[in-house]
Amino acid sequence: MSRIMLIFGAALLALVAGALFYAARIPVEVDVPPAPEPRQLEAVTHPSFTLPDLGGTDREFSEWDGSHRLINFWATWCAPCRREIPLLKAFQDEHGEDGFQVLGVAVDDLEEVTRYAESAEFNYPVLIGQQDARDVAESSGIEFIGMPFTMFVARDGEYVGAYMGELHQSHLDDVVSILEQLDNGTISKDEARGAFELL
Repeated sequence: MSRIMLIFGAALLALVAGALFYAARIPVEVDVPPAPEPRQLEAVTHPSFTLPDLGGTDREFSEWDGSHRLINFWATWCAPCRREIPLLKAFQDEHGEDGFQVLGVAVDDLEEVTRYAESAEFNYPVLIGQQDARDVAESSGIEFIGMPFTMFVARDGEYVGAYMGELHQSHLDDVVSILEQLDNGTISKDEARGAFELL
């Protein structure tokens, strides 16, 4: 009797398992909301903007025409941003006379930036903005999702690349190399852009 029950139980279990297997294969229609369209960002070839500096004076980006510009977006609460600042100061000291200009753009509160600047002793201009600063960053065509973020603009004011994340010395060495090659005609603007994508 127990053997018959065992066979019957095994058969029933196999029947249930088979039914579940086939039921799982039946397609089920589920209403899935459509994914939002990705935000299309229009890249600006020649960035142009005006932002206030630490003293509240409006500064136009064109002031630094003729220099290669590294526009570094940062905030006082961003640890990687703060780690970059001594490196960027050293870069400005070393390459400023060679036509390189660092511009800090703080996406932060004026009071916080002013307080931080007292101890940071910046040797390059620091501009301040909130949404308007984000708009400048996104003019590169790259969605502004975090900081630090650095844009690279050639001497003629044309945007040539960007880097998302913390810059290290090796990155800055590459930036100098790419822009110097652009200066001496060894590479074209398109080749420079390609090189920046590999940073």
